[in-house]
Amino acid sequence: MASMATVSFGGVTKSISLVLVPEAGIGDYVIVHVGFAISKLDEEAARRTLETYADLAASGSPDTTNGEAPG
Repeated sequence: MASMATVSFGGVTKSISLVLVPEAGIGDYVIVHVGFAISKLDEEAARRTLETYADLAASGSPDTTNGEAPG
């Protein structure tokens, strides 16, 4: 399997490394940090995570306004 992949973040595509999650394949959901897939998620976990982020964004939470943790 290739060590690089193209992923979509809400319609924005980026190339990331799969070196830490070599079992990830086409159609899989992964958590990405600084350009690396760090964990593979099943579809239900990915759906819950995406819903949580959407809820945070809709609430105007400071956690989602500039990409940095508060404090």
